[in-house]
Amino acid sequence: MPILPRRYQRLRSVLDRRMANLTVLLEQVDKPHNLSAILRTCDAVGVLEAHAVCLKGRMPTFNDTALGSQKWVPLHVHPNSATVLTELREQGFRIYGTHLAQEAVDYRQCDFSGPTAFVLGAEKWGLSESTSTLVDQAIFIPMQGMVQSLNVSVATATLLFEAVRQRQLAGLLPQHGEGLPPGLYNKLLFEWAYPQVAAWCRREGRPYPALDGEGAISEELPRNLRLRC
Repeated sequence: MPILPRRYQRLRSVLDRRMANLTVLLEQVDKPHNLSAILRTCDAVGVLEAHAVCLKGRMPTFNDTALGSQKWVPLHVHPNSATVLTELREQGFRIYGTHLAQEAVDYRQCDFSGPTAFVLGAEKWGLSESTSTLVDQAIFIPMQGMVQSLNVSVATATLLFEAVRQRQLAGLLPQHGEGLPPGLYNKLLFEWAYPQVAAWCRREGRPYPALDGEGAISEELPRNLRLRC
């Protein structure tokens, strides 16, 4: 059956505000509750996708904290940080790493209005030495108490919401899908609305069908596929 118009409009309203130029790279952040909380924050602020480098032999796992946000914010796993940072830099991202180095600056002094990637490590050991040399700017979140670091999910939320605050003040928050590359909006909208049909189209090597104004598929599909929509 076709998606309900109200649900279709909800999907569109979320995609309208997604930002492809704001992301995070998590280095060896493997605790499910931290990963889940971070992806939930990414979804809340409009991050399109996130990245991770895991400990050898481990894959990301999530718990109920995520509230299903891993469905809406893909977490791409990479073999090492250097690979993904090179790719992000080639796409025009400025890389900020949470690292207590001599050259680190207060995160509130930075400009996150352009393409921005935050790199965070596990609470226990932080960023690896090799990764810390690859960031464009080391940053820190000032602490007033005895403890000198935040939980990694809290630190991620602090940085992402600061980026959103800056972009809002500058009038740069997308409202009508302008935060996504051309052509990606309709692709994601179809995949969100009809994931099973999208998977079938990919297996068959055929383009996604068009959707009408209320989100219904505008062409005839095989009966067994229609029943699963």
